[in-house]
Amino acid sequence: MIEIDGSQGEGGGQILRSALALSMCTGQAFALTRIRAGRSKPGLMRQHLTCVHAATEISSARVEGAALHSQTLHFTPGTVRCGSYTFNVGSAGSCTLVLQTVWPALMLAAGDSRVQLRGGTHNPMAPPFHFLERSYAPLLRRLGAPVQLSLQRHGFYPAGGGEFEAVIGGAREVLTPFDLNERGSALEAYADCLAPALPSSIARRELNKLATLMAWQPGQLRQAGVRQNEGPGNALLGTLVHEQVTEVFTEFGEKGVTAEAVATQLAQQMRRYQSSDGALGPHLADQWVLPLALAVHLRDQPASYSCTELTPHALSNFAVIQRFLPVRITTEPGAHAHQVRIAPG
Repeated sequence: MIEIDGSQGEGGGQILRSALALSMCTGQAFALTRIRAGRSKPGLMRQHLTCVHAATEISSARVEGAALHSQTLHFTPGTVRCGSYTFNVGSAGSCTLVLQTVWPALMLAAGDSRVQLRGGTHNPMAPPFHFLERSYAPLLRRLGAPVQLSLQRHGFYPAGGGEFEAVIGGAREVLTPFDLNERGSALEAYADCLAPALPSSIARRELNKLATLMAWQPGQLRQAGVRQNEGPGNALLGTLVHEQVTEVFTEFGEKGVTAEAVATQLAQQMRRYQSSDGALGPHLADQWVLPLALAVHLRDQPASYSCTELTPHALSNFAVIQRFLPVRITTEPGAHAHQVRIAPG
């Protein structure tokens, strides 16, 4: 059994989710202690429990410690089964993170799976649905893992109530690692504003301010169609499309923060990315490493990518991955980008 201290490194839910995913992919049991020990509310919260329950269901796992606020978890996976599943966070907690927990294992299963997810789809502490759809899923397809995502309903904090579906194809025999060190030429740049149950002036102000800051034209601004009963909520998304990768950046509106401040913060995110040579932004660099490491291991071929920065999330992820897989992850800082290399162990 692999023993992991959940307080090390970034010390958050990322360690739990990656351990669950890799445990199911490799069949190795793990014991996780001091879960989220440094957080204001330590232990397993509702969305973390949903990840555990989802992993348990698809792999018929034996589990100890799966309770609210538990700081210790023992997880012994069985055989991962493809099929149709429904997972409900039951709050505004992120259901995109639940999907990312089971996605790698279902991607390696012998058949297709259909996963219905309910909860928060646009949450400040998690990748929003549009990030998965535009940034993450296309890279998985290039890796050889087919997936289709469809959004039925937006879910914002604090109400939640979002819903989307993922259809994941089995790809164990065809996963092929590849290098992603260059973005390629810029092809498109645009913004979407989601603002259900809020005055329409908020979306207009956010988009107009962003256009001024980024020198964008009216055709690059989109006020996305949302139903009023999906709010209240506000997310401003900037999408930068390049030949090799698409990045999505998000800022969330909240009480007491002006529309202009939201747009300014988003513009700053995009400018930081544009001023670097890294192919991947900070969040994609963190999330891409796990499926890529699985492909490196299965094909016994190295791969690499460049990124704008390496966050504590990413470094914690690297450490967990190397506990489960016989791979070596090395990093090298550069003047305008970081290099990440994954080699068979």
